[in-house]
Amino acid sequence: MASGMYGEPTDDTYAHAGFGAPARRGERPAIVVVDLTNGFTDPAYPSGADLSDVVAATARLIEHGRAAGVPVVFTTIAYTQAEADGDMVTWLHKAPGMRAMREGSPAVAIDERLPRRPDDALVVKKGASAFFGTGLASILTGLGRDTVLVCGATTSGCVRATAVDAVQSGFTVLVPRECVGDRAAGPHEASLFDIHAKYGDVIDLAEAVDYLAEGVALDV
Repeated sequence: MASGMYGEPTDDTYAHAGFGAPARRGERPAIVVVDLTNGFTDPAYPSGADLSDVVAATARLIEHGRAAGVPVVFTTIAYTQAEADGDMVTWLHKAPGMRAMREGSPAVAIDERLPRRPDDALVVKKGASAFFGTGLASILTGLGRDTVLVCGATTSGCVRATAVDAVQSGFTVLVPRECVGDRAAGPHEASLFDIHAKYGDVIDLAEAVDYLAEGVALDV
């Protein structure tokens, strides 16, 4: 177990500081699928990794969500040619690999292994968080949602940023661990720890499925 700055186990340090309490489960969830696009799930792309297991787990969660009447929102990062080639998006100076995420290209298309429907909302974003500069909060509020199950990629980037902004926007955050992935294990695990300590609950896929099933029983 890792130690805190004073030599105490990390879990104990965070608990002493008042972090890690269970998140309050809402009764009207939505599933937000963050950037499971070809550019992130296909290792043939420089920005991609083999996230086949994450895609499969997310597809399973979505199907259970459909049965419970839970809405699904997908997101993608996409830049115009001017944005990708120019200086207007500051983030692209730090993360130039994102310049390949061009509008209309296969890289920004949702992975076809996911059961996306034509009526599922698609949020196009320019930064890490699915909330920043988008209408996602308004979409969720309009649907009467109080909880978001955040899936997608990458755990240390867009998933974490979305989790932070979701709780700051007033939504309970649940992150099914099998439904998120990253390019490397270290950032993935560190971000899951951080999310669970401060912003939401990191749960198993089985628990997420049970939560959705409870919603059916409650007719929420």
